[in-house]
Amino acid sequence: MSKTQSQRVAYGEELVELGRQNPNVVALEADLGKSTMSNLFQQAFPERYFEMGIAEQNMLSTAAGLALSGKIAFASTFAVFASGRAYDQIRQTICIGKLNVKICGSSSGLSDFGDGSTHQAIEDVAIMSAIPNMTVLTPCDAEETRQAVCAAAKIPGPVYIRVVRNNLPDYIPEGELEIGKMRVLREGADLVLFAHGSMVDVSMKAAEELEKKNVSVKVVSVSTMKPFNYEGVLQLVQGAKAVITAEEHSYLGGLASQIALALRQSSIPMDYVAVEDCFGQSAHSAQELMEHYGLTKEHIIQKADALRNESIL
Repeated sequence: MSKTQSQRVAYGEELVELGRQNPNVVALEADLGKSTMSNLFQQAFPERYFEMGIAEQNMLSTAAGLALSGKIAFASTFAVFASGRAYDQIRQTICIGKLNVKICGSSSGLSDFGDGSTHQAIEDVAIMSAIPNMTVLTPCDAEETRQAVCAAAKIPGPVYIRVVRNNLPDYIPEGELEIGKMRVLREGADLVLFAHGSMVDVSMKAAEELEKKNVSVKVVSVSTMKPFNYEGVLQLVQGAKAVITAEEHSYLGGLASQIALALRQSSIPMDYVAVEDCFGQSAHSAQELMEHYGLTKEHIIQKADALRNESIL
């Protein structure tokens, strides 16, 4: 069993490390520092930490001003508030101005299981990807989150980093995140599973089960949702019989949509595992929601079995 770690803790720890390396790194928070773990930066550099209260629009506007003064501004809050409540400030000021603001959308997807639909961001990747000049990163574990934070600091412009609330197993080795590059975590010849975030682990487990059914599965982690590597997708599916995408996000404007665009001139069959066009709800655990919305290894296997029944796999 792989070791599991918190993406949120990894974010906070790497932010502190960046702060040590660069005095121009500042952090802003919207009253959720203990949850997003930006409070680690507050403890290390209180003079560079700005607690804005429950005022996400003000936080992002202030981050824009700090960026204009030469700072690298990291602003954190729940993903649903980052992408929704402060959309106007992100679009009109940060992205049109190409300002050096990095936004961490924490507790994304269905991972904030107890607070229900108002706190569950299942459309944030779609929203952020649709804004020109924005880079969108969706790391799959703690190490890749650290790499995403480092990569974001080096990018001259707006970046959105998406992390979940629950711990995730380790898959990515230490190193650097190359923007746009997809990582092949498992080789296979029959089926290609493209996944991002928490669904990378689910896809790896599904691939193990499908291997027992004599289905050879390649698992690809997509940590850069924008700019999206359409050409890379075509290279990775060469020789494969089918493609399935997996994401803790709506299929609309997410990975399913991007892979479909990449394959628009291809004849390879494709299916997806994602949240349908609906909101989330409260539950006793994140796993309960993953099962309810069809985001499990069993659902991926069902999709693969359907392709087998159609004599595709």
